[in-house]
Amino acid sequence: MSKLYRESHRRLQREFDSVRIADRIEERLFHEFVSPADKAFIESLDMFFLATADSSGRPNCSYKGGDPGFVRVIDAKTIVFPNYDGNGMFLSMGNTVENPEVGLLFIDFTRQTRLRLNGTASIVSAQSVMPQYPGAQFLMKIAVRQVFPNCPRYIHKMQLVERSPFVPQGEVEPPVPGWKQAEWAVDALPQKKT
Repeated sequence: MSKLYRESHRRLQREFDSVRIADRIEERLFHEFVSPADKAFIESLDMFFLATADSSGRPNCSYKGGDPGFVRVIDAKTIVFPNYDGNGMFLSMGNTVENPEVGLLFIDFTRQTRLRLNGTASIVSAQSVMPQYPGAQFLMKIAVRQVFPNCPRYIHKMQLVERSPFVPQGEVEPPVPGWKQAEWAVDALPQKKT
């Protein structure tokens, strides 16, 4: 009995004769925990993509970025990452309140490597882990369900030009993004909490 594949996957695997390799991937590469090698990979990165869906199953995918190590592996079954100030829509994070099942795709474009992690999300206090994340509104805690590498064949090789100056850095206030200074937005921004 597969922990990874459903009949919809199997139907396509049979059609394209990939059942054997799919089974080998599940047997050899799939696991239900974050291994030490996975931890090193995840914590070395400065970005990932987060897939969520609302209670009706409508999907949303968002980019999440920070400094290397902003996603922390707490233990083999738990990771956390901060939610920083953004556009205030909370599409991905709001979806997790309705449907906590999430998928994370970690890609290292310089080494052309990627990893999938699926699990169950919950919103927790920004103060719930140490050391704390400067500038975090709250944290997303993911109970890990599935971890497996993803074929790197089509990853474009890229290199970092510069890190975002907007990532919170301790007591230093990040610059205000241009869109928050635009006429259409300036009077609708959240008031700073004191």
